[in-house]
Amino acid sequence: MPTAPIVVRTLPSLRRALERLRARRATIALVPTMGALHEGHLALVRQAKRRASKVVVSIFVNPTQFAPHEDFGSYPRTWKADMAKLAEAKVDLVWHPDVSAMYPQGFATRISTEGPAMAGLEDRFRPHFFGGVTTVVGKLFIQCRPDLALFGQKDYQQLKVVARMAADLNLGVKIIGVPIVRERDGLAMSSRNVYLSIEQRAVAPTLYSVMKDAAERLRKGNHLEAVLADGARTIEDAGFSLDYFEARHAETLSPVRSIKDGPVRFLVAAKIGATRLIDNIGV
Repeated sequence: MPTAPIVVRTLPSLRRALERLRARRATIALVPTMGALHEGHLALVRQAKRRASKVVVSIFVNPTQFAPHEDFGSYPRTWKADMAKLAEAKVDLVWHPDVSAMYPQGFATRISTEGPAMAGLEDRFRPHFFGGVTTVVGKLFIQCRPDLALFGQKDYQQLKVVARMAADLNLGVKIIGVPIVRERDGLAMSSRNVYLSIEQRAVAPTLYSVMKDAAERLRKGNHLEAVLADGARTIEDAGFSLDYFEARHAETLSPVRSIKDGPVRFLVAAKIGATRLIDNIGV
């Protein structure tokens, strides 16, 4: 049976555990998560183990990145299964604070970002989101003081926002983006996929197939506006309520007019039933 990782829940315990990990000048990689771990998270852990001598995984369902109408209360929480997966992956330490440890009474500080956080993608539909993300991730970086931190590319705008924040605030952590892990039919792995009904799950890979087709058409010289319009129509015809389907510069997230403005990345967000899915691919 794999050895379970050390679990710490308070800041003093975290500091002591990190001191032990660093005793031999170990390099530390942090994988921030909200739990409900799947193969995408484990891909981050495997990359972390290749790049650092010690791996810390945080599990914290962050209330400040959920709007009142969103799914904070029902967000999947699968502690026993998560711990079994992290033991199998040979993670060294799990940082699992409660809300009062992260946001004690009187907490009044927030990290506010511009740049990629105001690109008109997720921020247009979830204006609260990046303030919550940058604040909690900034705290995690300060608490754990990792040499590097790994994030999945599925949350592509979030990856760019976190990288900008870490650089702007001189936090001394290298941000690594790890490619999306997909199901066999192309659906990007997500903790929220468990919400999909059988019928919705069958339709969900439409987002990926539309983006693949759009990327191929753009490479062949098709006009970007037509590619986006056709893709949006296909997504909506499949039963989705579309928030956005856009082509952006892969580094700055600024709008592009053609493949010549690249590198180009297609990004999509859409709801099917009550479940909101996001995805992206490079061209």
